[in-house]
Amino acid sequence: MNIPLQGGVWFGLVGLPATATNLVGFALFALLLVEGAAYWVAKLHQMSVRRRHIPALAAFRAARIVNPLFLAAGLVATGSVAATDPGRTSWPGLAFALFAVLEYVNYFHVQLMHDTLVDLRRLRSVGLRASHLARDIARAASDTSVR
Repeated sequence: MNIPLQGGVWFGLVGLPATATNLVGFALFALLLVEGAAYWVAKLHQMSVRRRHIPALAAFRAARIVNPLFLAAGLVATGSVAATDPGRTSWPGLAFALFAVLEYVNYFHVQLMHDTLVDLRRLRSVGLRASHLARDIARAASDTSVR
């Protein structure tokens, strides 16, 4: 639901031009939003059926490896256009791509978002920590290595 809403806001309401650069950046942003939503659906399922591991763990492991390739390519593409043709036709695309990188780090490595009081208290007391998905992937890996 969030992706069409974001697309409508940025390209409709705000009126960003739908250039290749802006669309590439938005596609990367949308990809990470889809992966994040998929993770939380999997996490809710895991908790509701009381499984040790999240469903589709292999897909999340693969995304953790493949995403940096897409993100790097997207950053090069959007960054080079933003450098050579700056403005509304390129900067938003670069911003979307950079946000996608932050979302990748937030989901697959280190929790960057701290939008609850509990998260903020933990951040102040212990600093940054591994993201939920990173911990789920590590738990599954350690269970496999024990066997």
